[in-house]
Amino acid sequence: MSTPHAFGDSVRAPRAPRAPRPPGTGTAADLSGLTIDRRAGSKRKGLLRRILLRLLFLAIAGAIGFGAWVWYRNAPVAIETTAVSSVYPSQALTLLNATGYVIPQRKASVASKATGRLEWLGVLEGSKVQAGEVIARLENRDTQAMRDLAVANVQVAEANLGQGKAELAEAELVFKRTQSLAAKKLVSESDRDSAVARLGKAQAALAGYTANVAVANANLRAAEVSLDQTLIRVPFDGVVLTRNANVGDTITPFSQAVDTKGAVVTIADMDTLEVEADVAESSYLSVKVGQPVEIQLDAIPGERFAGVVSRMVPTVDRAKASTLVKISLVQRDPRILPDMSARAAFLSREVTEAERTPVLALPAAALVEIGGQTQVYVVADGKVRLEPVKLGEKIGDQVEVHGLEAGTRVVIRPPLGLANGRAVTEETK
Repeated sequence: MSTPHAFGDSVRAPRAPRAPRPPGTGTAADLSGLTIDRRAGSKRKGLLRRILLRLLFLAIAGAIGFGAWVWYRNAPVAIETTAVSSVYPSQALTLLNATGYVIPQRKASVASKATGRLEWLGVLEGSKVQAGEVIARLENRDTQAMRDLAVANVQVAEANLGQGKAELAEAELVFKRTQSLAAKKLVSESDRDSAVARLGKAQAALAGYTANVAVANANLRAAEVSLDQTLIRVPFDGVVLTRNANVGDTITPFSQAVDTKGAVVTIADMDTLEVEADVAESSYLSVKVGQPVEIQLDAIPGERFAGVVSRMVPTVDRAKASTLVKISLVQRDPRILPDMSARAAFLSREVTEAERTPVLALPAAALVEIGGQTQVYVVADGKVRLEPVKLGEKIGDQVEVHGLEAGTRVVIRPPLGLANGRAVTEETK
């Protein structure tokens, strides 16, 4: 047994005995227990990254959705529009419609029976002419000379007739004297026979002279007719529509020679203007003589003219499967000219004066009921706004409206979601 040192000796505590090591363990196994497990941190970072990515995706999707919603709210909506227009109440009385043209009932191509060169033409297009008026003249010096000759022949025949009358008077006087002397036996029978023969000869000569006068007068009338044929006259009162020849042209009505003209002018009686309309064969029985008609001309679109069916041509055009209906104008209007395009509306009855006045109307498809009030979407500056309207009479598929001006653009069949102030793109009807 040892004893503790007295000076500076350290005293060590006894060590505890080590536990026995399990088999297979050593230094490497002891170090593995001291390493840091990094897989748990990686899992946490991956989870966090996925959460952040999902949040970012949701934010982007939300932003895109919000932007799409804003774009949709502000994007122009395609709409169909029409204009508030003037319509006639008589349209509700229309049974059928037809198209045609304005035609003068009296129309003529004025020409001459004579052949010659046109020497003078005294009218232009639009000139008003009267029946019998001379409007043109052909060169007529030859026919004038023939007429002068015929006049001279008449004078000669009349002179011969006068001479024949004098000879007959003398023969009658001699015959009477001879007859008186023969009764007293103072002249011979031969003298009496000579007086009778002379009287017969004078009578025969006078008959010949009379016939010559008649022939001369007939020749004079023929010459005057030939001369008159060189003067082109108007057959009836009217207006010159076209001028087909000029001074210097050769007029020959009975041939188609080169560089020749037939008619000089074409005239029409404007008081006989009427509308010729083609009515479909299937609608022929819906039209009757005396039926009222409303006529609209393309040249005068703002007015309607009253007409009446005057006659119906009793034939059918095979090519067009239609029949021709003649419509007389009730009142003459100087603005109406031949060959104008016309539309005829055949009515069920005569229209009143009030029904001849146009009113403002729009299609019923443009009306919407909002808050118990009838309104329309008015288009202005690329946007729509709601406008209240008051309705009137129904005219066909349109409705009379008050509160809007003519030409105002309104929406037809407004799409769902169309709101006041929404931007729109217009598709005009």
